[in-house]
Amino acid sequence: MTEIDIRITGTCGRITLNRPQALNALSYQMVLDIEAALDQWRDDTAVEMLVIDAVGERAFCAGGDIAEMYAAAKSGDFSYGQKFWRDEYRMNAKLAEFPKPVATFLQGFTMGGGVGVGCHGSHRIVAENSQIAMPEVGIGLVPDVGGSYILAQAPGRLGEYLGTTATRMGPADAIYAGFADYFIPKDQWPALILALEDSASLDLIDAAATTPVAGVLHQQQALIDAAFGGETLADIWRALAEDPSVFASEARKSLSRVSPLSAACAVEMTHRLRGTVDIRRALELEYRFTFRALEKSDFIEGIRAAIIDKDRTPVWQHKNATSVPAVAVSSMLLPLGAEKLVFERTDIMKIGFIGLGNMGGPMAENLAKAGHHVKGFDLTAPCPEGVSTSQSAAACAADVDVLITMLPNGAILRSVADEVIPVLPKGAAFLDCSTVDVDSARAVADQANAAGILALDAPVSGGIGGAMAGSLTFMVGGSAAGFAKAKQLFDIMGQKSVHCGPSGNGQAAKICNNMILGATMIATCESIALADKLGLDRQALFDVVSTSSGSSWSMNTYCPAPGIGPKTPADNDYAPGFASDLMLKDLRLSQQAAESVDADTPMGARATELYAQFVENEDGMGRDFSAMLPRFEKCRR
Repeated sequence: MTEIDIRITGTCGRITLNRPQALNALSYQMVLDIEAALDQWRDDTAVEMLVIDAVGERAFCAGGDIAEMYAAAKSGDFSYGQKFWRDEYRMNAKLAEFPKPVATFLQGFTMGGGVGVGCHGSHRIVAENSQIAMPEVGIGLVPDVGGSYILAQAPGRLGEYLGTTATRMGPADAIYAGFADYFIPKDQWPALILALEDSASLDLIDAAATTPVAGVLHQQQALIDAAFGGETLADIWRALAEDPSVFASEARKSLSRVSPLSAACAVEMTHRLRGTVDIRRALELEYRFTFRALEKSDFIEGIRAAIIDKDRTPVWQHKNATSVPAVAVSSMLLPLGAEKLVFERTDIMKIGFIGLGNMGGPMAENLAKAGHHVKGFDLTAPCPEGVSTSQSAAACAADVDVLITMLPNGAILRSVADEVIPVLPKGAAFLDCSTVDVDSARAVADQANAAGILALDAPVSGGIGGAMAGSLTFMVGGSAAGFAKAKQLFDIMGQKSVHCGPSGNGQAAKICNNMILGATMIATCESIALADKLGLDRQALFDVVSTSSGSSWSMNTYCPAPGIGPKTPADNDYAPGFASDLMLKDLRLSQQAAESVDADTPMGARATELYAQFVENEDGMGRDFSAMLPRFEKCRR
């Protein structure tokens, strides 16, 4: 089941968030999918309005999916978070500026990233259980996704109050503060959405709207204005400290839990944006903070305390609301210069993709989903969704920024190279993701480089599942300039890319890796078969080996014994995740390479012999490479 359902129903463009188990948290791919839909429907006369809703009762969208961002930042990679926020804010701007009516149905929690999707429409609808908030200061960020724009337009000093205390708003308060427009009981939503799909009549929303139970913000307005009217966060804290009211006491309690740096920046942003009529100005200011957040704010510590360790005891950079110096605020909100947020995509590439089989097809589709212009060519496989069809390899290579190939062997790669290199524009990248012999990779690279083309050999690891999920690992040979040009594409198609050195080194890394994998899988299968004959329980063997010196990926992650360890192809009757015949191909490439450089690889040679026997003379063809286990179960000395 997909994370987001995007379709046209009747007269409406329909977007349904579909991650109820994750409170519909917004993933990076969902951001890109929403943006693509907005681009497609903007000038589509068949779409008269947009309706955005979500599956589940608990949340429209509780925020952005920040687990991957946290993991990347902990490893020192700040670029993923910066990319996420940049592309999310661009989508927020397009949604806020969409030229047709946008109706959003905001049940349950609508927070953070959910505000960016749900609260910039023209007709924002809440129900009895709606809870809307900008809680970012609690994890070391600032109100973003255009939330600072809404806060700055809120009555009186509500913006400062809501942005620093993360106060949740029920339906009446959300309407009063400017985050919603209509209250319609939840049980009326399905019929209303069906009617909108049929007629796109906004009068239907007006007719269904009623008055919610009264909120509290209107009653507290005078208290809020008095306490939150200071120039800085420290001024606000001092005003609250002098106020004996219950309201002030609760506000102090809320402020004491959030990041002082984030709250101080939120106050400053609200002041700067008050009166603005341009959401892009707000998003650009927000990006100044979030661009720096992973390295310089309390964000990593906030996520650790709230989500990772869940100890709820973050250690902030600044002790309290009165200890944040003005220079700390200004440094987080300084202009970014060349890194400034821009709202027109400058990273869109024209990509040709030759070889659209089980691996290449999903890789090309993921590139198209990310917004790139992709055309494809294959002798037999059809082009996937979003990829236009070329009539020849040469046509696929003409006028592209990057040409990607995913081909069966070195001979075919050399043949395709002869056809495409003469038509590739100078400065384009020729990115071969096939697994071929090192000599072919280097010969094609020499041919491409001589023509002014940036050649890269980038075989992959991760199988068909990794290609579909965009979680491949790329082992890349070629120039640093070529690697830099293709890096953003690796980030879309995979989870990791390693520059291994000059041309051919990507293939060298792949065959060395898979020679280890083939040999260790055989050793793992032999050991399990031996344990069976010795009367040792398989689970006991796994528990020992996976935590001791015999530990390996073949045992721990891809255990060939059904029902032991994580789920693997062994649990699906050895249907291939990585087929034995492909392992044999890679092992033969390793031995070909070893012979060419006079390397002694007796274990690799024996693994090649065993897989050749298994594939060509036994029942290994088309089975997973871990199906060696049932083979050894039957073998006797």
